[in-house]
Amino acid sequence: MKRSIGFLASTALLLQACGGGPSTPTPTPAPAPAPASTVYTVPGAEALTITDVQNILARAAAEANQRGRPAVIAVSDRVGNILAIFRMTGAPANMVTSAAPNGANMDAQNLSVPAEAGAIAKALTGAYLSSGGNAFSSRTASMIVQQHFPPAPTTTGLESGPLFGVQFSQLPCSDLSARYGSLGADMQIGPKRSPLGLAADPGGFPLYKNGVVVGGIGVMADGVYGFDTNVLDIDSDVEEAIALAGTRGFEAPENIRANRISVDGTTLRYSDIDYTGLVTAGTATYAATSPALGGLVAVRGYTAAVPAILPGAVYGTEASGVRASTPAEFANRDAFVLSNGSGTNRYPIGAGTDGLLTATEARAILEESFAVMSRARAQIRQPLDSRAQVSISLVDTTGAVLGIVRSPDAPMFGIDVSLQKARTAAFLSHPQAGAQLLGDPSADVRAFVPAARTFFGNPGLLTGAHAFADRSVGNISRPYAPDGEVGRPNGPFSRPIAQFNPFSTGLQSALVLTNLGQHLAFVTGASITDTPQRCTFVPDAVPGRNRIQNGIQIFPGSVPIYRGNTLVGAIGVSGDGIDQDDMISFLGTHQAGLRVGGIGNAPAAIRADNLMMNGGTRLRYVSCPFAPFLDTNAQNVCAGL
Repeated sequence: MKRSIGFLASTALLLQACGGGPSTPTPTPAPAPAPASTVYTVPGAEALTITDVQNILARAAAEANQRGRPAVIAVSDRVGNILAIFRMTGAPANMVTSAAPNGANMDAQNLSVPAEAGAIAKALTGAYLSSGGNAFSSRTASMIVQQHFPPAPTTTGLESGPLFGVQFSQLPCSDLSARYGSLGADMQIGPKRSPLGLAADPGGFPLYKNGVVVGGIGVMADGVYGFDTNVLDIDSDVEEAIALAGTRGFEAPENIRANRISVDGTTLRYSDIDYTGLVTAGTATYAATSPALGGLVAVRGYTAAVPAILPGAVYGTEASGVRASTPAEFANRDAFVLSNGSGTNRYPIGAGTDGLLTATEARAILEESFAVMSRARAQIRQPLDSRAQVSISLVDTTGAVLGIVRSPDAPMFGIDVSLQKARTAAFLSHPQAGAQLLGDPSADVRAFVPAARTFFGNPGLLTGAHAFADRSVGNISRPYAPDGEVGRPNGPFSRPIAQFNPFSTGLQSALVLTNLGQHLAFVTGASITDTPQRCTFVPDAVPGRNRIQNGIQIFPGSVPIYRGNTLVGAIGVSGDGIDQDDMISFLGTHQAGLRVGGIGNAPAAIRADNLMMNGGTRLRYVSCPFAPFLDTNAQNVCAGL
């Protein structure tokens, strides 16, 4: 473990919208202010009790025992509090992440890390990716983060997964994610961080009570922390069986499981084992489990030093850190905000710290984007024709947060991801983007700048001449550019395909490698100091804060915001289909400009879709869904804007 941490730390120092080319904006009528009425249902006040957690642990441990595979089992609540970690006698102490295809391991590849870290990441993945309209597992996550979608030997040449890169969210260095004990050991505000981001290794499921997602379970038993490269076969995965057994009595409703949801015509995967394939009856008791099969363990940074089982927070209450907004905080009565557990909004709407956006403009952007979301048809929710539910983040040019709002039942992962997206668009559109990447202490990070400039034959790239939406960033963060076209060189922000896997994506992973090493050293006790609550080591934009303090994101759902040709901020959206996320950010910004005047989307002439990749393929800026609204048959709603 120490060798792995040492390796990690030393290595770390280490289109036009909805179309092809540029177009002229088309005037449209000014919109009405965002509605004050409610159109969403707030999730019921459900939470895991101590008895619930005991039953979950007992049922999972019984399945592991019958299969002869002692496991580490973690249970979280919906906002990421770790309610218990149970280590069975004989469970593996460590796990190893998947190696690079060519054996030249970088970033988080082929590393030995504590098994508890994997169990926590899997539990949070099940909880964070799910909602009352969709239940996703870590197997679902595996399917949507790889270089081809769906991942299989026969799908080579297809584009990458729709959430390619989401695994590098919820990072342990994030300045958004709450830390255990940071506001007092008894504070349960979320969202909490993950030691390894989100997991793509099967063995993590959401937990439900009365149709309400209340947490997640994660299991490590085989010592391998990887991903499923072939969704065409059926795996016999012991970790998945153990975790599924733990969900008995807390099963996700069948009609919202991932295997009832399709993306671009492909049905997602939820589990390769059904309840009928389990070897236990689901009647085990905690009294017969502990200490007979093992006991609770503590994990530094995630639990108390003396381990105990905790009840979960009730999502939507002040104690959970995610609650309904007040009328003074946000006009739309459906909006939820992040709170500090004592009544104070953590990210109230405000003016830019750089003086470039007023509070009135910030409010208009968030309200209009929320209104677009409220009308939009969801892609990843059941039943069909549900409304989209997302998190929306607004930042200024320094990465300072000017407001975060979300719908009541949006998946939790979207909070951190929407902020990552907003900061990515603002950072890479900024005149100092190239200079600040070149100021990173890692030679690996610095090398991405000349790679991008060479790729486009443009020595002035990353100096503010082009506006980058996250879809544009994603185009050049894939191991094939254009995306999926086998035989093409990798995008300049990606690792080559022979080097690539979900633990090493390129610029995204290189930026946070040192942070991950610092945190894992803290978790294992090799260091008394945790990683700072600020990701990346690029130079500060203002004293004490850089522009990408929770890392970058490389799948669609953000746009930079301009006043004329001047960058003034960026908006990020996450929680539904990537085209829906794009539309909400792009149309919301446009509508806000009509409402208050002076601000809007980047001028067409400077958008990244003016850049051409190898072979003459144009970058994309945003891509909006056809016929996206529930209240109108309007098509191509972003065209010409």
